[in-house]
Amino acid sequence: MIRFEHLTKIFTLEGQHKTVADDINLTFPTGRAVGLLGRNGAGKSTLLQMIAGTLTPTSGRIVSTGTISWPVGFAGSFHPDLSGAENTRFVGRIYGVDTDELIAFVEDFAGLETHFRLPFRSYSSGMKSRLAFGVSMGIGFDTYLVDEVTAVGDAAFRERSAQVFMERMKTSGAVVVSHGMSQVRQLCDATAVLHEGKLTYYDDVDEGIERHEENMAKLNAPR
Repeated sequence: MIRFEHLTKIFTLEGQHKTVADDINLTFPTGRAVGLLGRNGAGKSTLLQMIAGTLTPTSGRIVSTGTISWPVGFAGSFHPDLSGAENTRFVGRIYGVDTDELIAFVEDFAGLETHFRLPFRSYSSGMKSRLAFGVSMGIGFDTYLVDEVTAVGDAAFRERSAQVFMERMKTSGAVVVSHGMSQVRQLCDATAVLHEGKLTYYDDVDEGIERHEENMAKLNAPR
């Protein structure tokens, strides 16, 4: 369960205010895979960061039960001079999991081959995302936060990512940011639409997608 209580987030830049969360009061039920929809810049990634606890709301709070992952695919905490394997072991120790099992899973899943033993700073952006996704999926969380990461890599890797994700969803929930509606339909069993600071939850995936597409059509309509 993730509950938003009067959640507000306002950014201020050069005297201009941008509200991405406007007094949100809403609950994501336990065990649901929620597709988080909204236009570019609506604040979806910001909302994920607040759920993860890495970004502080302007006011209000988020209450949750169970363990919540960092935003899956986020590689900002990996040490650049450590190898992929060493970074994986370090994260495994932090979360108290079997580090040998985690390394074996990530090495097989990410498909980095010899780069897995090379410094993280030598990785391309795609390789960094593959490592981060593998580490995230290799640790059992009650809720996974996913931000477009399954778009990384070739078709075979994307398919493998979706399969692993669906396996995790048998025992966990998720909040998934994706601009691909087919992917939302594949991965999610509920949706939430973030529009002009307001968040609306839909038990029916297609209903949420329809509302999101209506919002996008209005934004793109000639003026």
